[in-house]
Amino acid sequence: AEFRPAVVSFHFGLPAPELLARVKATGASVFASATTVAEAQWLAHHGADAIIAQGLEAGGHRGHFLSQDLGLQQGTFTLLPQIVAAVDLPVIAAGGIINGKGIKAALALGASAVQMGTAFLCCHEATTSPLHRAALQGAHGRHTALTNLFSGRPARGIVNRLMRELGPLSALPPDFPHASGALAPLRAAAEKVGESGFSPLWAGQNVSGCSSLAAAELIAAWVVEADLA
Repeated sequence: AEFRPAVVSFHFGLPAPELLARVKATGASVFASATTVAEAQWLAHHGADAIIAQGLEAGGHRGHFLSQDLGLQQGTFTLLPQIVAAVDLPVIAAGGIINGKGIKAALALGASAVQMGTAFLCCHEATTSPLHRAALQGAHGRHTALTNLFSGRPARGIVNRLMRELGPLSALPPDFPHASGALAPLRAAAEKVGESGFSPLWAGQNVSGCSSLAAAELIAAWVVEADLA
């Protein structure tokens, strides 16, 4: 309320109605993530102003909130047109979009905009750690999986030692968000000696567009590529 942002974006559904009303009272538009058509419809009926269609390719945490069944979730370019057809709201495509051609394809399928994360992780302005940058640009950066080991909720990241040894999805971690705290001492000790095997290396399935450029340069290149696509 103090800073009055133009947009407030939520993951894992929406807050309680009274809190959502306070957010909207500031004049902010409310965006929220949907991983299925059912979630998009729920968000549309509960106050969202725009839907982020999060495909299974997306890096970081899955935004699912109606069902924990990962089998219900789809790739961006199959989920996107279904959500566009199901809700009368702007839809933002997220997941696996790494360049201008991907932007063009998402817009052609009805997206009003795109949300890109992995593509920016190696930009000059990004606060991505050196270990994370090395993993993104290394030989194993293209191998990602959904894992609950680092937080207690499924999230996509580069496969590393912890994921290989325990299996990416496990009954071992405490519930979200307590897994992060439980793992923190081991992670800190490993990172101190340059080991990223116990760190969450969030990334989408397509890391090919991660470039060590200024963000503005990267965006300008995408605009040109999208125009030519």
